[in-house]
Amino acid sequence: MSPTSSTHLTHDDLARMFKAMAHPARIRIIEHLKAIDQCICGEIVSIFPLSQSTVSQHLKSLKDAGLIRGEVEGPKTCYCINRETLNAFQNAVERLIKD
Repeated sequence: MSPTSSTHLTHDDLARMFKAMAHPARIRIIEHLKAIDQCICGEIVSIFPLSQSTVSQHLKSLKDAGLIRGEVEGPKTCYCINRETLNAFQNAVERLIKD
């Protein structure tokens, strides 16, 4: 799934994204990737006090929800924010809570 910011997310898409964001470590990963505004590989593990396997599991959940992208570069996968999907998520949440 790769919705653009102008795309309306389905209820299933939105639920999948909420589920992916429903863990404090995943929120911190999103915040970090958004703040640095670039793709990073192995540094994610050194930034968070979590094991490699735990970080990998969180990254997989975020990637499966479409919130981040993972691009293979040699033996590593580099991760960055999927801005289009994050914008679509933001728009959907704003519509959901709007009076």
